Amino acid sequence: MDTDLENSDSQGNPDAEPASGPTVADHLSSTGAVVVAVDGSEHAEEALAWAAEHATLHHRPLAVVSVWEPVPSMWLDTTGINHTVLYAELASAGADRVEAAAEKARSLHPGLSVETAVARGDVRGELLRLSQHASLLVLGSRGRGPLRSLLLGSVSAAVARHAHSPVVVVRPGGKGGGGILVGVDGTERSMGAVTAAYEQAAATGQRLTVLHCFWDARVAYAGAMVVDETDDAADVRALVAETTAGLAEKHPDVQVEVRIVRGLADQVLVAESKDRDLVVLGYHRQHALGEALFPSVVTSVLEHAHGAVMVVPARD
Repeated sequence: MDTDLENSDSQGNPDAEPASGPTVADHLSSTGAVVVAVDGSEHAEEALAWAAEHATLHHRPLAVVSVWEPVPSMWLDTTGINHTVLYAELASAGADRVEAAAEKARSLHPGLSVETAVARGDVRGELLRLSQHASLLVLGSRGRGPLRSLLLGSVSAAVARHAHSPVVVVRPGGKGGGGILVGVDGTERSMGAVTAAYEQAAATGQRLTVLHCFWDARVAYAGAMVVDETDDAADVRALVAETTAGLAEKHPDVQVEVRIVRGLADQVLVAESKDRDLVVLGYHRQHALGEALFPSVVTSVLEHAHGAVMVVPARD
């Protein structure tokens, strides 16, 4: 199903309601789909492949969407560009793009249920609306320029920060083969991330590493270091054990390693991401402390990690 929507939210407010007309989410029939945003860039191609595989492993439908932003009419008028013609071309290009992506997904995973939609509007706003009904939103880390770009870094970070569903940003790099890494902080903010990481490890057969970082005076002069069994960190171990309680019994086939490291969380997570297939982080988007921590930890990992990063919002 290819759908072009005349919908716009030019104010840049990701949670604002559309001025008129249906949203892209209204034209997708699948609830709980894995939604992937494409714009024709190489990064979006990588996101598509990741999303199609994830949808297949988790027995979810795949929704391929493309959003193009309208250009201010005043700018077009001064340059003599016919905005009606331009918008028609952008809509047509978007339709071609999502159909090509859908065909590629079907070729990679025959039998996968795939639908498509194209929207004119604010990129962040449309993606956030999609996240209300998606099981997962998958984005590339870069796009194709000011007119055709879908996912500049600021967009993917903003969507991950405000989305209702988990968001995966597929970044370049990462050797893979090291399994899944989930960062925990001992609070409820980590619970959704740990659950998602266990489910992904169970579906893929990959091993799981549960990582907790904390900072103390020793880090200042000795740098990051792994806490071994001889180190006095019983309270920290208890926090991690509480976070993962019950999940090992639910997923007995998942191989799990717990790592406790003295160091700065963002630096350790980025360094650890080099050999991982996926890094999973939790975030409470409505919690004041979470809002303060997001720029320093999650955004840093989204901007610098090697490979795919999943951000899971904590349950309200």
